[in-house]
Amino acid sequence: MVSPIMKGRFYGNKPYKAAVIHGGPGALGSVAAIARELSKDFGVIEPLQTKSSISELLLEMDDILSAHWDGPLTLIGHSWGAWLTFIYAAEYPQKVNRAILVGSGPFEIQYVADIDKRRMEHLTPPEIGEYHTLLAGLESAEGGEPTESAATDKAQWMKRLGELVEKADNYCPVEIATQEEDCFPARGDLYSVLWAEASQWRRSGKLLGLADKITCPVTVIHGEDDPHPWDGVKIPLEKKIKDLRLYKLERCGHNPWKEKYARGRFFEILRETIEGRGADLP
Repeated sequence: MVSPIMKGRFYGNKPYKAAVIHGGPGALGSVAAIARELSKDFGVIEPLQTKSSISELLLEMDDILSAHWDGPLTLIGHSWGAWLTFIYAAEYPQKVNRAILVGSGPFEIQYVADIDKRRMEHLTPPEIGEYHTLLAGLESAEGGEPTESAATDKAQWMKRLGELVEKADNYCPVEIATQEEDCFPARGDLYSVLWAEASQWRRSGKLLGLADKITCPVTVIHGEDDPHPWDGVKIPLEKKIKDLRLYKLERCGHNPWKEKYARGRFFEILRETIEGRGADLP
């Protein structure tokens, strides 16, 4: 578990130009490799999300970003972190000059069924059964007795679920040398409670409705082999975001920075966008 004192990690030299927002919910440290690579050119902040509601996460994130404030930042959010980036950009528009959504989940409920359908194509029948059992266990654990044993079970379930998702979601991953030291133990407790709230935001339209409050350019980077459907991000945002840039990467799954064939282009797009050199479309 992350120390209450440790709310983030810092890479490169000031001034900080970007912040990377991890996924999960509860996958603390999962985007450290992005921060490390970008820090070759400018300073990067990696907030660590430890709160159990979206409103608390926003305050926690704002606290750490504001404590190292050098002006508006580019936020790079992956998966669940893409949604949190989107929400933060809506609620704190003066603090975000660009929002980059990497491997985002779909913004409308009608696209959700496609995720599991596409994932199952990459798993064996026993793995499919295990995947659904773990997911059901995490969802049913929400609201249960917060015992030490329950927390341990959630962490173990989250770890194994992450392994299955990693297999299903990637196209041709490369090994990240620092992966083990970068990542904290998966937080199944955070996943259960936060995903329940976030899913309701999507179902009710509250999530997409926040687009009306976003004033900065939004960039979408998505692998064509990502189980999360491209149309579930592209189509809803095209209707709502005026300044939208779309990049679909070939031979790429859910984690572009780990993909053999896409990682070079991925970091090229990030650098171009952070420095304001990105074209409107690829």
